[in-house]
Amino acid sequence: MAVITQNHCLVDCNTLSITAHAQAYCAVDGRDELCEALEYARGEQLPALVLGGGSNCVFSRDYPGLVLHMRSRGVDVEQLDGQPLLRVAAGENWDALVRSCLDEGYFGLENLIAIPGSVGAAPVQNIGAYGVELSRCLRWVEGWDIERGLFRRLSASECQLSYRDSIFKRALSDRFVITEVALQLCRRPQGDAGYPALRDYLLAAGEDPDRVHPRQLAQAVAAIRASKLPDYRREPNAGSFFKNPLVTASQAAELLKHWPEMAHWSMPDGRVKLAAAWLVERCGWKGHRQGPVGVHPRQAIVLVNYQQAGGEQILALANAIIASVYAQFAVRLEIEPRVY
Repeated sequence: MAVITQNHCLVDCNTLSITAHAQAYCAVDGRDELCEALEYARGEQLPALVLGGGSNCVFSRDYPGLVLHMRSRGVDVEQLDGQPLLRVAAGENWDALVRSCLDEGYFGLENLIAIPGSVGAAPVQNIGAYGVELSRCLRWVEGWDIERGLFRRLSASECQLSYRDSIFKRALSDRFVITEVALQLCRRPQGDAGYPALRDYLLAAGEDPDRVHPRQLAQAVAAIRASKLPDYRREPNAGSFFKNPLVTASQAAELLKHWPEMAHWSMPDGRVKLAAAWLVERCGWKGHRQGPVGVHPRQAIVLVNYQQAGGEQILALANAIIASVYAQFAVRLEIEPRVY
């Protein structure tokens, strides 16, 4: 049975430690509770917000609706074309899943180790790191279609995954609750160490990037992330606060005339991806403090809630950074976490 609480504090439900309150809250451990909670929201005419690990959200105010905190657990392993297919409940912890897969000899997720959040949130953001995105191994998701009033499966192609984007942030935003994610992995230990920073790290450690075992690859990724990104349990943050912007090839060429050292990558669609961290750091924001919030001294696109700031204070800093980067480079940064 779904247990609904009123005026629930969300400070422990978001990695920025913002003290916002939900008008109503339900911890969802299974499908029945999900349906009951959504029925309650319909009856009370409340909007519903699905929350996983809380690592990709910013509460700018109290939430005037029902928060569905997905806590379902379970990992089932099947075989598809002779390779392991994992069906994972949305409430499972993503990093714990990656580490468990390495222990079991299921490979393909090692570049995505140490990313905070839940499994159910991974397709929404199409999480990616060090040259690998979730889209590489996602087969399908299952969930509750709020508009249709039924559970259904969406194939990977139907999820419309792209760089930090999916159908769940657009056409199905607030209309589909992911309850299960299916991942196609493999048993052959072949890692992907093509990302330059990862390759350089392995070479410096005396490893051959082309022959490295996935476990060693995961250890390298975790070490790099730990050196650059603060632990949200000690320094509350939402990870990368800005997306790496995509610009046209002509715009990139013009920028590189003035800043030839600018970090950039050519994309398959002809556009060029710029490093948001480079842009922000070039504008002098790295390590900047603004009252109770600030930019982390080791990573220019991580905003930290140092002293129990409200979401509006964090967003004020973010907007100042966006304006500064646009003024200097004519490139508009986008906030990566979802703002409520």
